[in-house]
Amino acid sequence: MAPKPPSRLRRIARLTGLTSKVTGSYVSERVKSALAGKRDLSDEDRDKLHIENAERVVEAMSKLKGAAMKLGQGMAIAARSLDLPPEVTAQLNKLNNEAEPVPFSEIREDIEKSLGRPLTEAFQSFDETPLGTASLAQAHRAVLPDGSDVVVKVLHRGIDGSVHTDLMALKTIMIGSRVLRRDKKEVDAAFAEIQARLEEELDYLQEAVNISVFHEQWGDDPDVRVPRVHGGWSTERVLTMDRMPGLHIDEFLKVATPQARQRAGETLARLYYTMAFDNRTLHADPHPGNYLFEPDGRVGLLDFGCVKRFDEFWIGRYCRLAMLAIDDDREGALREAREMEALVVDDKKTEEALWAFLKGLAHHLRKGPFQVGGPDDKIIEEIRPVARNLAFYPGIHAPSDVLFLHRSLAGIYSLSRRLKPTLDPGSMFCEVAERAIARSEGRL
Repeated sequence: MAPKPPSRLRRIARLTGLTSKVTGSYVSERVKSALAGKRDLSDEDRDKLHIENAERVVEAMSKLKGAAMKLGQGMAIAARSLDLPPEVTAQLNKLNNEAEPVPFSEIREDIEKSLGRPLTEAFQSFDETPLGTASLAQAHRAVLPDGSDVVVKVLHRGIDGSVHTDLMALKTIMIGSRVLRRDKKEVDAAFAEIQARLEEELDYLQEAVNISVFHEQWGDDPDVRVPRVHGGWSTERVLTMDRMPGLHIDEFLKVATPQARQRAGETLARLYYTMAFDNRTLHADPHPGNYLFEPDGRVGLLDFGCVKRFDEFWIGRYCRLAMLAIDDDREGALREAREMEALVVDDKKTEEALWAFLKGLAHHLRKGPFQVGGPDDKIIEEIRPVARNLAFYPGIHAPSDVLFLHRSLAGIYSLSRRLKPTLDPGSMFCEVAERAIARSEGRL
């Protein structure tokens, strides 16, 4: 049998220990540098510290699984977008594929209990070797009685209880250690949003609904593939869907032609903008394993547990703010930021910090076509300093809806940097933004 998940107190203890080690290591090294007469850590020392802490995070998150591991995987997605050293990215990427498999005897028992019939009756064949074991579930290949090739996803036992425990523990630790320089209201809203999405991922009937919605929206698109759910083999804890063709991006890049890379990159960008601003129904888990790439560049979507839906008025306001920044309208953009409670103080330095961030983002939406991930793609280098600076201004709030909107953008941008397509993100955004604004104002 697989080892039982750590108890609540043991999980909190491990998370507390992890936070203390990571934050303490940076403080310690900075003190050493100051005593040695250095103003800050050298690049070499900082990279070494990043790697050591990445190893600590991977080890702790892998043992805890559940929500803790899911959050660790989010760090893995961010690692590439932030251009961290390759050694750090390699350590964090272990969270994508190193979860310990659940014994098949337990999987069989859970499926039979959930479906109410023997495995041999429900399926023509069932592969005991898992296709993959993730933080929340394990997937197996199977064949239905009618010959359909499917994937069966089975929720881990006990995972329901660990989500709340892990999130509350992480929230307490991050506030107590002052890693988050934000006020309680903002932190509460952010964690409530994260918890809501994670709890949805534990409900496979909700995920089945999500898949049906995406199939309706994208089922006829020649560039996108979405699986079908097999309802007679799906319950709250077991989800059966079509097995999708395609390759993980690592394998795709080894064989893809330039034309296929370009098609895949264009499709990813169109997916994001259409999902977020036209459909307002966003596939919000940009884990690299949730995208499959066919040889001709067609993109398949997997894992619809984390789907974020947006209110059309909020999306319209978000787009108005962005368009004002693109038009270099500082006062208008700051006024809109106040309306959406992203700017909550009347302070010139805080206003300037937010405007520097908005102006930096807008600059890249005005530049026209460029190769994503190419030599002229300086988005990360130019945005990272002003984005980090926002942490020092508690009067700047990230609305909870922004969390998954920007998380998905970061994940898709990270994939696109590897594909290196030539795109015009500014034109794509302005087109969908104008429609979103018109809808929110009743003009469309």
